[in-house]
Amino acid sequence: MANKRMEVATKSDKPLFIPFITAGDPTAEATIEIAVTLEEAGASILELGIPYSDPLADGPTIQAASKRALQGGMSLEKALQLVPEMRKRGLTIPVIIFTYFNPLLQYGEERFVNEAAELGIDGLLVPDLPFEESEHLDQLCEQNDLAFISLVAPTSKQRMIKIAQRAKGFLYCVSSLGVTGVRNELDPRVYDFLKTVREASNIPTAVGFGISSGEQVRAMQKHADGVVVGSALVTVIGEQEEALKEKETRPIALRNIKTFVSSLISS
Repeated sequence: MANKRMEVATKSDKPLFIPFITAGDPTAEATIEIAVTLEEAGASILELGIPYSDPLADGPTIQAASKRALQGGMSLEKALQLVPEMRKRGLTIPVIIFTYFNPLLQYGEERFVNEAAELGIDGLLVPDLPFEESEHLDQLCEQNDLAFISLVAPTSKQRMIKIAQRAKGFLYCVSSLGVTGVRNELDPRVYDFLKTVREASNIPTAVGFGISSGEQVRAMQKHADGVVVGSALVTVIGEQEEALKEKETRPIALRNIKTFVSSLISS
């Protein structure tokens, strides 16, 4: 049985816009309101990152966001509980939990998947779990109507095709090898990589890692079905940190976030 929210989002005629935010950055309440604002601004799917002390795939921007969130007491369990609150405030788009494997293992894979399904979460992405070791978690997700999102990087063609053919929901294409972060220029070899993956995949492809400007978003939309924007958005959230913490000033900060997203996705 396909996840209904994910099906609606990925079958839309519009290019997918998938923002990444860190749960609890700068506060739990701010995270809920940022999520709703992102949907209003045109987000198709939300990636909700779980703060972690050793985020191997993340550059300094998201590491700093994780640190802020952890200092505020955010955890995997608390992050999951944010999603039903987002739903109560009107969030209708799919929510993907982005977490490293160690916190997931400590929490319990079956416990996580069962609770995620009950709480209105639509998928899971584990960046440090190799494709070859992901079958058990993929099956658990499938049994609970969650999309297990696969990451594919420009490696061997045979491996890329294998990942693309097993992917669910949307296929997250890593635009370059290395950690997340804003990049002024993307490696020109990314276009051949995206062509290979897109031809092998039965589901939409979304490209991420380094997408930070409207120009890059538009360039990538010619070669993929959507884009993931993380570090550039997390930078804006970090700049608005103090305003987001206070109820009185939060609306101004949310408006600034919305303006930034509009600058990325307006044609």
